[in-house]
Amino acid sequence: MSHDNLSINTDLARDILTGFIRSEITRIGMSRAVIGLSGGVDSALSCALAAEALGAENVLAVRMPYKASSKDSLEHAQLLIDQLGVQGKTIEITGMVEPLFDLDANMSKVRKGNIMARERMIVLFDQSEVFKGLVIGTSNKTEILLGYSTIYGDSACAINPIGDLYKTQVRQLSLAMNIPAPIIDKPPSADLWADQTDEKELGFTYEEADKLLYLLVDQRYSPREAVEAGFDEKFVNAVVTRIQRHQFKRMLPPIAKLSNRTVGYDFLYLRDWGT
Repeated sequence: MSHDNLSINTDLARDILTGFIRSEITRIGMSRAVIGLSGGVDSALSCALAAEALGAENVLAVRMPYKASSKDSLEHAQLLIDQLGVQGKTIEITGMVEPLFDLDANMSKVRKGNIMARERMIVLFDQSEVFKGLVIGTSNKTEILLGYSTIYGDSACAINPIGDLYKTQVRQLSLAMNIPAPIIDKPPSADLWADQTDEKELGFTYEEADKLLYLLVDQRYSPREAVEAGFDEKFVNAVVTRIQRHQFKRMLPPIAKLSNRTVGYDFLYLRDWGT
């Protein structure tokens, strides 16, 4: 795979990822999944993979609009629910988050966005208990590396089938799995305020970021080598800084070591240990 070729074998990826969902859920004695469906391509792909892995009737897709959410998002999520035949539920979060917003008249958009993301996480994990299904993650590799997520918000899940797919690869697999075109074609957005897009906020496109991340992460290029390969130095530095600054979001919180067997350091078992 050359640095400008992020193409994947979609049949193989589909097999591996559906197998992952099936084995990770069944090995702990469960058979169902819950997913927050935003109307975007990432959650659509996770939902389609879960439906294929477990059967559509065993997947609950939850739409969680805020009053300012775009109508398109709801409609696009419904397109997918109808196409896949998964169970659907809509739980509006406006009445849950507004009392917190009202405590501070000067609350920034970022704070409001974080609160909404975490409220949706609360709703999903509550539905997980009701539906008896695991919460499926919807963060792709690009977002995870750039730290473009809310910790304990949209990044919270039990398992994540798409976290090793770059955004451009999510689009490829989504095309192969016949995700509705309006979902694949629209600009990626967290839909937290009007006219918000990921790429506007980040200051670069996912396509540019993916090519660079592939070199830095998968090919282990140094920032200097990435510049020599033709990338703009300011862009390289901005991306490297983001990767480093958001490392904490990719780790469990460190535990201060006092004993000779500390959870996360010396007490290390697989997540399904003992089942």
